[in-house]
This record gives sequence, C-alpha cells and structure tokens, in this order.
Amino acid sequence: MRDPYDVLGVARQATAAEIKKAYRRLAKTWHPDQKPDDPTAKERFSEIGSAYDLLSDETKRGQFDRGEIDAEGKPRFAGFGSGQGGPWGNTGAGGPFRQSGGFGAGGPFGGARAAGGEDIIDEILGAFGGRRPRRGAGLGGEPPKGEDLRVEVSVPFRDWARGAKQRVRLPTGKELDVTIPAGIEDGKSIRLRGQGRPSGFGGESGDALVVVRVTPDPAFRVEGRDVRVTVPVTIYEAVLGGKVRVPTLDGAVEMTVPAGSDGGRTLRLRGKGVGATGEAGDLLVELRIVLPKGGDPRLTAVAETMRDEAPYEPRG
Repeated sequence: MRDPYDVLGVARQATAAEIKKAYRRLAKTWHPDQKPDDPTAKERFSEIGSAYDLLSDETKRGQFDRGEIDAEGKPRFAGFGSGQGGPWGNTGAGGPFRQSGGFGAGGPFGGARAAGGEDIIDEILGAFGGRRPRRGAGLGGEPPKGEDLRVEVSVPFRDWARGAKQRVRLPTGKELDVTIPAGIEDGKSIRLRGQGRPSGFGGESGDALVVVRVTPDPAFRVEGRDVRVTVPVTIYEAVLGGKVRVPTLDGAVEMTVPAGSDGGRTLRLRGKGVGATGEAGDLLVELRIVLPKGGDPRLTAVAETMRDEAPYEPRG
C-alpha cells in the first residue's frame, strides 16, 4: 500500500481530527455505491480505510513514523545488530553463538547451540525483525495475521435507535448478518473477529471492521437517549382534547391530548426512545396546532365573538 499520509492527502504533522476529516471526505467520495461505474472505486475505498486504520491508531502511527512498520502495518527489517565479528555480531565465547568446536558435524549447523540452549538457526532467524521466534511456532516464528477489512454500512434511523440486524457485504464478497447495538455512536466500528482476509502464511485471519453510518429520518430528531417528533393537532383537539395518532419507532400509537393544550406543548411517551426494551429513552411528542385548509366559517364566527365579548389574554 502507498504511504498512508499520501493516501489521505494529509501532512505528517496532521492532527487526529484532520486525519479523521480527510478520511470521511474521501470515504464518502470513493464509496463504491457512489461510483458504481468506476472499477477502481472498491480498491481505492479499501486503501483509504486501511490508511485511516493505521493513522488513527496512535501506537501504529508512531511505529510507522519511526520506520518500525510499513504502510500495511508489517514489521520492517531491523538489521543484523551491531556486534563484532561480522554481520552476526560477536561469535566468540561471550556472543550469542556460544559453542564448542565450531558448527560441528551432522549438517551445516551440526550440534551448535546458542545461548539459552536454542539452536543456532533460531538465533539467525531471530535477527530478522529484531526478536526471536516464539518456541514451538516453527522456524519463521508465529505466522502473521491476515489483513483487516473495513466496510461502511448505512443503518436506518429506526433500526439504529432500537437495535437490529443488518446485512453487510464485505470487500471479499462474503455477506454477514451484523447485530447493530441500539444507539451506537455514528462512525463507530463493530469488530468481527476472523472475518478479514486469510493470512496466507497459516496465521489467523484478519478482522472485519464495520463502520456504522446512521441514516437520518425526516420525522424524528434525537436528543440524547430521547427522540422528538412533531404531531399536528386541530384547533378542536387542542381546545377540547382528544386522541391523535402518533408515529413511534415501533409503529403508530394513539395518544390522548389533554383539553386546553397549547401549540408547542410537549407530551412524553415513556420507553419509546433510543435503546433496547427496558433501557430506552422517551419519545417527546411536540404538538403543532394546524388550522383548517381554506378556513372555517364556524371557527371564524367563534373567534370574532371571543374577540368582541371578552378580549383574549394568552396564558403566560
């Protein structure tokens, strides 16, 4: 992969906020759904996600800046050390290749033993990457993990608020049903262990990171764990009271409007907000008084009588 700073188009001294802003802009532009006719969009989108994964992780970003890992997060070659006696360091009695009588018989490394009792071949391989392979993991050490995948999923507001399963298609073509936790923060990732790319070296598969994007709903507005909705009521319902239909996240319900309700009054339906059953916030129902279309002679006559007989004084 290319330099992640170049991929996101940010300077090396860019702040975390600048990196996040650049990622969101590019991810939106290069999302395959936005460019269905561009065969490079999918690869570009994946590259952008991988670059953000590295630079948004402070530890990995520091390792990359210091040259300890490459753009794919893999360790760089750490050199052969600085000891004496050739590229492998000191091979004398005090060095890592302590032995008696050279390499000995029985093959190119014979019976030679390194300090600590490990075969000399382990010491040689351990010079690469700067650490000794884990015992029992074979000559190459513990196999590297496969690449993580990143994919965004658009979740309808109602599903997000109450929690639901969402069908997700990974860049590999595999489809999974992912549980979306109720009220998860927009832009947060859900990690699916072992659902990334295979290692190719016998190691564990990478993970899939599902980034949640919440699709706004024209009827509802979120306020913390509560949800606000505006409901129109007639002048008759506001003055006399009555039952009106109210949309909720789980479907429409009937609600009683108390007599003498003002426009802008807010009524509360418990447990109809963001969250799973038993833990959800409330639905805040804001009343909006609407007059009959084209006017109503009876309403006009009543208003005129009220105006002429007793001046109207708003409650305050």
